[in-house]
Parts: sequence; C-alpha cells; structure tokens
Amino acid sequence: MLGVCYYPEHWPESMWQQDAKEMRQLGLQYVRIGEFAWSRIEARDGKYSFEWLDRAIETLANEGLQVIMCTPTATPPKWLIDKYPDILPVDINTGTPRGFGSRRHYDFSSQNYFREAMRISTVIAERYGKHPSVCGWQTDNEIACHDTTHSGSLVAKLAFQQWCKDYYQHDVEKLNTAWGNVFWSMEYQDFEQIELPILAVTETNPAHQLAYRRFSSDQVVKFHDSMIEIIRAHAPNRFVTHNFIPLVDTQADNFALAKNLDFVSYDNYPLGRSDMFFKHMPAEQFKPYMRTGHPDFSSYSFDQSRGVSNKNFWVMEQQPGPVNWAHHNPRPEKGMVRLWSWQAFAHGADCVCYFRWRQVPFAQEQMHAGIKRNDNSKAAAWTEVEQMRDELAKVDFTISDPVQAKVAIVTGANSQWVTEIERQGDSYNHQRVEFAYYSALRQLGLAVDFVSVDHDLTQYALVVAPCLPIVPQAFVEKCQKANVHLVIGPRSGSKTDELSLVPMLAPGVLQALVPVKVLSTETIRPDCSEVLHFNGAKFESQCWREELELAEGVNVVATYHDGNPALARHQNTSYVATLTCDAFLLEYFTVLAAELGLATIALPKDMRLVQRGNYAYLFNYAGYSQTVPSELQGQYVLGSANLAAYDVAIVKLV
Repeated sequence: MLGVCYYPEHWPESMWQQDAKEMRQLGLQYVRIGEFAWSRIEARDGKYSFEWLDRAIETLANEGLQVIMCTPTATPPKWLIDKYPDILPVDINTGTPRGFGSRRHYDFSSQNYFREAMRISTVIAERYGKHPSVCGWQTDNEIACHDTTHSGSLVAKLAFQQWCKDYYQHDVEKLNTAWGNVFWSMEYQDFEQIELPILAVTETNPAHQLAYRRFSSDQVVKFHDSMIEIIRAHAPNRFVTHNFIPLVDTQADNFALAKNLDFVSYDNYPLGRSDMFFKHMPAEQFKPYMRTGHPDFSSYSFDQSRGVSNKNFWVMEQQPGPVNWAHHNPRPEKGMVRLWSWQAFAHGADCVCYFRWRQVPFAQEQMHAGIKRNDNSKAAAWTEVEQMRDELAKVDFTISDPVQAKVAIVTGANSQWVTEIERQGDSYNHQRVEFAYYSALRQLGLAVDFVSVDHDLTQYALVVAPCLPIVPQAFVEKCQKANVHLVIGPRSGSKTDELSLVPMLAPGVLQALVPVKVLSTETIRPDCSEVLHFNGAKFESQCWREELELAEGVNVVATYHDGNPALARHQNTSYVATLTCDAFLLEYFTVLAAELGLATIALPKDMRLVQRGNYAYLFNYAGYSQTVPSELQGQYVLGSANLAAYDVAIVKLV
C-alpha cells in the first residue's frame, strides 16, 4: 500500500480535485492531512473553521482515497501562546524560553497546554471520528523532535518535584540515599528544594539526571496516551498511529510511547539522517553512501519501529528527493526512492507514504523536495512511485506476513540515558555501538528484532545486548529459561537502577550467566586503538576497554595485545569487554552463527538480503551491478540474479 502527505491549506482549492485525481492514478491509497493546520482550524480562541477541511476530505474521498487525520498539536497557534506563555519550553542549555515561530514549541509539563491540546484533539475527533473516509489517525507529529522532550521551565521543575515525591514515596531521605546526595553536600530536606539538573557549575549528579530523564519521558507518554484515549473514544474501528523520528532521538521510552498505538509509523529520511549520523566518517568511506544512505541505516530504524510495538509498521514519511534540514542535502541516486520503499516493505512495513505531494514554494521547508515540484511538474521521484505502483500489483505477496527473526538485539531507553549521562570517553556513542552490532548481523543476511529486557526470548537462537548497563534480575532468568546464546557488550550490568556502581562489580547480576568480573575500565582516544586477537587474525580494540578477572571454567575467546582476555565465554553466554572494529564484529558473528546453526549468506559488499514470509528481498546499494549468491534458490518475481546499481530483486523461495 502506498500513500502521501498532503497539505490542502497550502494550495488554492481549485487545485485539489486534480491533485486527488493524480494521486489515485499514481496508485496512492492513503493521504495524511492536518498535522500542522491548527491556525486554519481555529484562527481565534473557540472560533472554528472546518468547512475547508470538510471539502478537502470530500475531494479526496471522491477519488476513492482514504484519509489519515492528524491532531494539529505540534504547532500551537500564536494566540494560544500569547494567552498562556508557560506553554513555551525553556532551553535546558541556556535557561531561556524557546520562542514562537517554528514548530514543537510546547512544554510537556504545561498544564495549560495539556488542557488545550486535549481540547482541540477532542473537537477534531468528534467531527471526523466516524467519517467514512477517515480510516485512521496520527497523533501529533514527530513527537520530541528538535530536542523538545526536556524543558528547563518552572512548570517542569514543579512537575519534577511532584514526580520525585511520588517516585520516592514522599520520603526525601529515600531520595537522598538513592542518589548519593551526601556527596558534595547535595542533600535535600524537602522535595520543594529539588532543582532540575541543568545549568550547574559543573556536572550534576548522574542519578539526578537519570531521574529527570525518566520524568521527562513519563510526561511525554502521559501526553501521548491521553490523546490516544480521546481519539479512541470518538473514532471507533479506526487505527491510531504516530510518526516517530529515529528512536534514539526521542529521548523517551519508546516501548512505553508505542504501547497503546495500533502500530508504529516511522519517518524515513535516509540521506538527511545519514549525513548527520555519519558525520564522523572519513569522506572516502562516506562518499559512496552520500546519495543512497548506508545500506543498514534505514533498516536499522525499520526493525526498531517493528520492535517497539512487536507489530508491522508504516512509513508515514518517505524521503522523495533532497531535504532542507540536514548539514548537507544531496539528491537520491536514481532508483533509491524505489529501493527504500521496497526495503521498508521487506522489513515489515504495511504501507509507505511519501513526503510530500508537492514542494511548497514558501516558508521553512521550501527546499524540501516532493513527488511534484512547486510548479506542479513531476519531480524525479514520480516515475519511481509509478514503478512501485506497478510492481506492487504484480508481486503476489501477503503484506501481513511477519519478519521471522532468530536474532534479537536488546535495547531500551535506560541504556541510552546512562551512556549519555556518563559517557566516560568523548568518542563513546551508544547509537553507533548498537548500530555496529546490528550492521554486522545484517551483512550476514540475518533478520534482527529489537526487543526490551521484558520481551520473551524463547523464539531466538541468538540474543545480543551491545550495551545494557542496568540489568533487571528478571532478564537473567529469561535468558536462563530461553536457552539462547547471549552476547553481552561492555558496560553491561555495571549500574544499579539509580545509576550507581553495582556492589559485586560489573557485569553484576549477569555473573550468574558468565562468571567474570570487571576489575577496571579505561577509555582511549579513537586514534590510539590497540590490537585485538581473534580466530588467528588481528583486529582493533577501540575506545572502551575493560580488564577482566575470569572464574574457573570460563574460556578466553579473544585477547588484547598484551594477552589479557578481551572476550570471555561461559556455556551459552559471551562477554565482550571492549569496543571493536566492524571487521571483528563481522568475523565474530560469522563464526558464532555457524556454531548456532543460523543460516548466513556471504553477500557482496553493499548488498543486503531480508526474508519476509516466503519471499527474499535483495537490495544493491552499490553504484555498480552485482550478482546474487548462487545458494539463494527460488523464482525471481522481480528483477534477476544480476542486480544493477541501486536495484531490487524479490525471490519466491522454494
């Protein structure tokens, strides 16, 4: 299924009918509208104007298009800000309000905004909740984007004080003990004394910071869940989703945020996001991916989107051309819009919607491409969407088929928060660590699920925890019962739930699975890597390195340059004590997968494979043709074994 994001309020009404007709002809079935239209719906307090929106929906419906309606709460209008100035969030780095004039300019702790956001959501849901052409709803828009989860406002401070009071059961001494506030005379005598952990002379207490992040996440989830509840009350039998940004950027507990949605949607911008994520990469390595994105970057977010709700997902916004908001904004190579679309379907998407229908000629996103140019001519992506339309009609596959993964990566907000609060080394980056493990697994053709520490692990053969500083005892028990092979990365099991050192040394409760102790930890400069020995070859031990003490019966799998253990194994659990290079991870998982009986495939560089249902999907990110490995047997229903540059093939497996 295909769709598009459309803004009827940006265009003369005389264009709507032709737009709708062309959408239908292009094979689009879903049209998302309304997420930034609050000022057109309610230009003044309580003065609603729905007639234009009624006509827009009717125009789309007349062409057989289904509408996804949005709550417009990402853009509170100026009259509302003037009425309630405490809606504006306060920048945690400067202590100054973040002003009106863009989007997402609201504080999740503002009770005035909470009330007004729920009011406008109710009004819109009452009007369109049962409309026959409104098939589903999107809450807000890219919640938490632009670093808006956290606020340094007075209303946030008061809400945080109440959160602390509730969390620590009205016992301030319990909080003092949990946070270690005896250090630097940080003890409180009353909850009303607690400040936000921002704008201090030097670093603030890590436990205080972790509590603030948990509080901020809870505020986001409360806001979001309240909106979902309103929509469900007025829009029976319609789906409710939200369009997530990359999950690491929400600064919220994404499993909690997704819990009450019917499914997660994701906004896929491979070039803009790759430009920012790989800014550390040398030019000679990055340039081949400049107009394609890294082969594993989109799928990394696709698999996370599928994982946080344990369901298939949608792509609500798919990049069709150059964007406007990254450090640099190249155009996609010819064929990449099609490739990204098929890659989304292969990793569990049920629908791909393109952003946007037509490039807008004004305001902040005027340099953001659409399917059509601002003069209404067809942009480069048009022919690729046409091709998707035709290919989807020809390929006989069941869109509801799940991705069957035998490998899982354990992830979660606590891991990200802990490593951001206490990096210990400037070059440590949690997302890059997790991505490196994921990319190595994907290069072997292994499908990967992302799961929380609470997830049932029995369906997996291999579970990987690249970094899991806080480990619940229940997770250890799940691993023991599941009989999986667990690979644990450095820092895992090193912290209590309050971000203190565990009393029995790291990896803490994980010692029940792999009896090793971390005696010391060091971080080194990225240009000072050392040798890592594994499987008769030399690799790199990089910025994070731990000294291990092994109990009797623990095997050494890899060693540092000085012969000390860098990777230890006990029965079904392996502990990796250092951050390593990509080449090591690829070699290590190749050896381990063979031992575990996981079917891998030696793919050419920059070719990827994933199976969904009875189909194998192949993607060539390289700028030259490549041949699919001969061991992949089946009937080619799309493409051939000779994959051209930026091409796709689909094989019905025998």
